[in-house]
Amino acid sequence: MDELNALVEDPDIWNDPDRAQTLMRDRQHLESKIATVRGFEQELEDALTLGELGEAEGDEDTVQEAQQQLRDVKRRAQKMEMQSLLSGEADANDAYVEINAGAGGTEAQDWAEMLLRMYLRWAESQGYKSELLDRSDGEEAGIKSATIRVSGENAYGWLKSESGVHRLVRISPFDSQARRHTSFASVWVFPVIDETIQVEIEDKDLRVDTFRSSGAGGQHVNTTDSAVRITHIPSGIVVGSQSGRSQHKNRAEAMEMLRARLYERELKRREDEAQATADQKTDIGWGHQIRSYVLQPYQMVKDLRTGVERSDSQRVLDGDISDFLEAALATKVAPDQEEEGARA
Repeated sequence: MDELNALVEDPDIWNDPDRAQTLMRDRQHLESKIATVRGFEQELEDALTLGELGEAEGDEDTVQEAQQQLRDVKRRAQKMEMQSLLSGEADANDAYVEINAGAGGTEAQDWAEMLLRMYLRWAESQGYKSELLDRSDGEEAGIKSATIRVSGENAYGWLKSESGVHRLVRISPFDSQARRHTSFASVWVFPVIDETIQVEIEDKDLRVDTFRSSGAGGQHVNTTDSAVRITHIPSGIVVGSQSGRSQHKNRAEAMEMLRARLYERELKRREDEAQATADQKTDIGWGHQIRSYVLQPYQMVKDLRTGVERSDSQRVLDGDISDFLEAALATKVAPDQEEEGARA
């Protein structure tokens, strides 16, 4: 911290405004974390003092109040400890979440919309802001695809483990014979990146298509081709935006998403080369399932990577997925900690 303060206080640092802003942001982040830890220390001391006072006076209510304060401090400290594991290069960034229905028509499209709702509910429960950037509706129900932006500290760090294929088993509401169906949808999570990160994209590598934004009807539906879809030909990555009223705004948003996708791909490449995630490589293909959701004949949601299992499927689909995110994060960090211990 002292070294960082010295850098920030150096008047020459402002000769490079981008670096100066990055250092200022880093200092503010560290100061906030230090203040939180010191706050925990003070709360712990206050609770212990209160407990000792209650025991000395034989006041059981005061002792119980102190115990409750200690439990609360422990719970929040454990949450902060988990957040400290979010140390990846882009973990602190906002996140894009892209959802695509698998094969299976209406069944899969309805499932994709259920996942979209799940992530929107989770974001709301965490105090994050979410914005629907692109949506392609299914013919009868659900969605073919959708992209949302989740904004808030560590959004990408928490959500990145959700990339993969999600499988649903249920009695189909679209089957007149009430048969059990299995549906698939894929989720891809990639970080929002700022202007200080340079990603080279050449115009010759892009195909830009414009079309009319979809909407529910009424006076606010676009009557011009303002929606934009951009294909990066070398990589095959396709991004789109229709949230803005103007084609210019949607193109800018789509380009930002493309830069983020290419940056995320580079992060993955570097991680793979360093074997930092050798055991947790995520192959985004229809054969790679990360989680199964069963609604009938019994209730179960099971993460196939961590083994975490829940029997309250509806609560999970209502956005209560933090157990899965924390377990995935702990699993990712554990091998690194074991390796450090072996070296020690």
